Amino acid sequence: MKNVKNAKSANYLQINHEIRKMLAEEGVILKSSSEAYEELEWIHEYLEQKPEEGYFVWVKKQIGYPISTCIAISSPKIYQKPRNLIIVENGIKAEIYSICNAVKLTLYGKHEGRTTVILKENSSLKIKHFHKWGPEDNVLSSTEFILEKGATLSSSYKCLSPLKKLRVESKTLLDSNSSANFETAVLAKNEDAELFDSLFLNGDKSSGIVKLRMVSQENSKILSHSKVAATGAGRGHIDCMGLLLSDGSIINSVPELLNQNKNAVLTHEASIGRISEDELNYLRSRGLTEDESTNMIITGFLGETITYVQHSKLTKS
Repeated sequence: MKNVKNAKSANYLQINHEIRKMLAEEGVILKSSSEAYEELEWIHEYLEQKPEEGYFVWVKKQIGYPISTCIAISSPKIYQKPRNLIIVENGIKAEIYSICNAVKLTLYGKHEGRTTVILKENSSLKIKHFHKWGPEDNVLSSTEFILEKGATLSSSYKCLSPLKKLRVESKTLLDSNSSANFETAVLAKNEDAELFDSLFLNGDKSSGIVKLRMVSQENSKILSHSKVAATGAGRGHIDCMGLLLSDGSIINSVPELLNQNKNAVLTHEASIGRISEDELNYLRSRGLTEDESTNMIITGFLGETITYVQHSKLTKS
């Protein structure tokens, strides 16, 4: 994504612990979360204490462009603990690009980000969250989504750069007629990764989908635990797929369905396997090497746009 390479265009830019840019647009309140905590007493309901760092985004009016945030580490052994709060008002449609990354590969950083997202009645949010770290970094990303009646959420999370340890948590509370669609893609290499998703269908006609795509290679361990629980008459589905590329790697995928309403429908599908030899043979027959073929299959599996120059070989014959 171009925004990852051009973080300076972000509305909110934090490097290490310093805010470098904070540019609010018309109809959007943008503050540091500590400043918002001091000025707006009503947000204490969502922030248990005054945050040390992070951002507050309050979308009050309809806007026709995405809001972008970037929190980066550029110095060695930085420990970030951003606490973020996002609120989208009634009937508003919003889009947010959120980027967290290390600018160098050997910074031995630690990033522990916690975000709360509130979608008011009949509002809509598309949020795309991208992580890019170094092989010695430790990362925790935890998000709570609260959807009021009729709210709609589309959330995409991707971390395709290997790091030391990754833990991604999300918890979603859905009121009646609300819906949430989650897509998570993780590529692990010499890494421990833990992915935890929980959807609570509390209102009638609520719905939620969790879609996971995981690739484990070179002594990596991935644990995913996806839960959908229904107390209202809603519909939920879990879709987990993993590719295991080396014998020293592990993928443990645990889907959990908890139904407490006779009119709710909860389903799941899960698979863990290897790359098909037929797919590899086909791509090799079209002029790609084995490594190029493997990379192309992984890229498609994780839902990325194929940008390899070698792809042109497929279109020439």
